[in-house]
Amino acid sequence: MRMILRLALGAVTGAVLGYGWYKLVGCSTGTCPLTSHPVISTVYGAVLGALVASSLH
Repeated sequence: MRMILRLALGAVTGAVLGYGWYKLVGCSTGTCPLTSHPVISTVYGAVLGALVASSLH
């Protein structure tokens, strides 16, 4: 149960940071694959957040 909570918290944190990266940095031309669309940036951040959370003990 603790591991699932850690993964969920990491994914939510990563998703918020990914969306924040899209809003603050973003890509004005639309040619950047990760930062040109909010969904892609949010999902990428969630996956990275879950991976970082799973590596912490």
